[in-house]
Parts: sequence; structure tokens; C-alpha cells
Amino acid sequence: LICNATWDTVTCWPPAPAGTLVHMPCPGQLRGIRYDTSKNATKMCYENGTWARKADYNGNCRPLVDSHTAESEEMRQWGRHLENAKLLNNVGHAVSLFCLVIAFMNCLCYRNIRCTRNNIHWNLVATFILRNICWFIMQEVVNVETVLDNSWHCRVAVTLFNYFHVTNFFWMFVEGLYLHMMVAHAFGTERIKCWMYAVIGWCVPIPIILSWVIVMSLLQDERCWVDSTTGQNSHYDFIYHGPVIIVLLVNFVILGKIVRILVLKLRAHPNSLDTTHYSIKAVKATVVLLPLLGITYMLFFIHPSGRGTSKIFFRYFNSFLQSFQGCFVSVIYCFSNTEVRT
Repeated sequence: LICNATWDTVTCWPPAPAGTLVHMPCPGQLRGIRYDTSKNATKMCYENGTWARKADYNGNCRPLVDSHTAESEEMRQWGRHLENAKLLNNVGHAVSLFCLVIAFMNCLCYRNIRCTRNNIHWNLVATFILRNICWFIMQEVVNVETVLDNSWHCRVAVTLFNYFHVTNFFWMFVEGLYLHMMVAHAFGTERIKCWMYAVIGWCVPIPIILSWVIVMSLLQDERCWVDSTTGQNSHYDFIYHGPVIIVLLVNFVILGKIVRILVLKLRAHPNSLDTTHYSIKAVKATVVLLPLLGITYMLFFIHPSGRGTSKIFFRYFNSFLQSFQGCFVSVIYCFSNTEVRT
């Protein structure tokens, strides 16, 4: 007895002797899913010369996970991480903006605490407020349609955001400069007038951004002056990234000198404190100064490549620190300020 050839809508089974288990390669593709044809499906030919009602495709026939499928899944996972990082950015900027506005209003209401030091804090808080507002405007204005059209309001939004971004760093530099003068030259802080600090913080960034605008208008006047594929800015942005990097490096030097001077002063007046306490105080001073002087941004000049764990961690960590920095500044220099609290 034999089982006659048969077609089960998937595989053509050839004639086979009764009482045998027939093996046939798995289908190459079924319902749009590719399978490994090196594996076999099976179907039983019974002793009475009849086929089993169903062939066994589940045992060995497994869908192929090809490179395209794996890449698509990786892209979906990366997209989810980008969405989560964007949500974290939104929450961080919103919380920071709320805290910054309260801090700013405190500076306006309590005129009795007005001094050069607190006026510098006030201006730094103002730059954070304006930058955060521009960041939210950017989320609404810069989209696929406006980027492709290279609309003027999109370019204006990008320009304003970059300007306030740079002023933010220059007021951080003013903070560092004033702190250094206060620590190193206790009686020389009033040599530089407030208007001089204002020129450094608000006016110096203007020619820097104007230079960038001119270069972008002449050499890359497209896509709202941002890269629509990656969301990152072009290499011409080093026109203002360069001064920002210089400011950060100078602040890093200032921070080192401030900590060194503080340690030396603590050692000169130990008041029965041991060396460990000196170190703790120096570390505390450093932690307080880090968000103020913007040294945290130094960590993000080298971006991890690819889409691995390090890149994902960088995205979240970067989003958290940069979006909540305004909140940190508000807490450290307003809400925990003894002059404001009293």
C-alpha cells in the first residue's frame, strides 16, 4: 500500500509507502513570513494508505529573523527610547521653568536683598527662563513641514533659542568670575560694575550669533538651519559652540582655583577640624558650583556611537541633567538662599 501524492495548500507531499513518516523541507515563505528551508516538516502515511489529516509544521519550521526584521525591531526600540527621553525633557523643562519663575519673582519682590551677587543670580535665572521658553517654542514651531519649507518663523525660533543658549553660558561665566573675585579678592568685587557684567552676559553673545546667522544664510540656508534627519545642528554651529567651549574651559579653571583657595583657607583656620572635614567641605563646594558654572555640559561633548546601552544611558542622563539644571539653580541660589528665606 502507498499513500498517493497530495497537496495541503502549503506543501506537495509525494507518494510514500504505508506506515512511514515523510519529511519535506519547510516552506520558503508563508503569509509573508520567511522560514528556514533547511528544516523539515513531517506528515504521517498510515498503514491503511491514508495521510494524516494535518502535517506537522510546528515542530521544526520556525520563522526566520533576518537582518531586516532585527533592524526594524532595533529601530522600534530606539524610537521608544527617544520618545521617553523627549518626555523626560518636557517634564524637566516644565519643572525647571516653574521653579525659575518663582525664583525670579522672589528676586523682584525682595528688594532688600539686592546686591551685585544676587543681581548676577537674577540675570542667570532670567537666561534659564528665556531658554526654557524658547525650547518649548521650538517643540511647536520646528516640525517636518516648517523644516522642509525653511519658513522664517522656524529660523527665528532656532536663532532665539541659540542666542539664549549662549547667554546662559556667558552668565555662568559671570557667576564664576564673581565667585573667584569674592574668594580670591574679598574687597575687589565691586571694581567691576554691574553694567560690565551685563555687557559680558547679554551683549557679547550678539556678534557670535549674528556671525552664525550670516554664515547659515549664505552657506546653508535650508531646513530651518537644523538637520531634519537627525534633529541635530550643522557643523557651522561651532561658530557659537567654540566660544561656549572656551567659556566652559575657563569656568573649569576658575572652579579648580576656587576649590584650591577654599581648601587653603580651611587649612589655615582649621578650628580643630581634621583633614577629612576639609575634603568634605571642598567636595560640597564643588557640588554646589557644578550646576552653576555649567561644568556638567563638559560631559556631553563626546557622544557615544551606535544605539547600544551606553548611547541609551547617555540620552536619558543628558536629558535629565540639562532639562533639570534650571531647577537645580533655583533651589541652590534662591530657595536655599538664607537671605531669601529670612
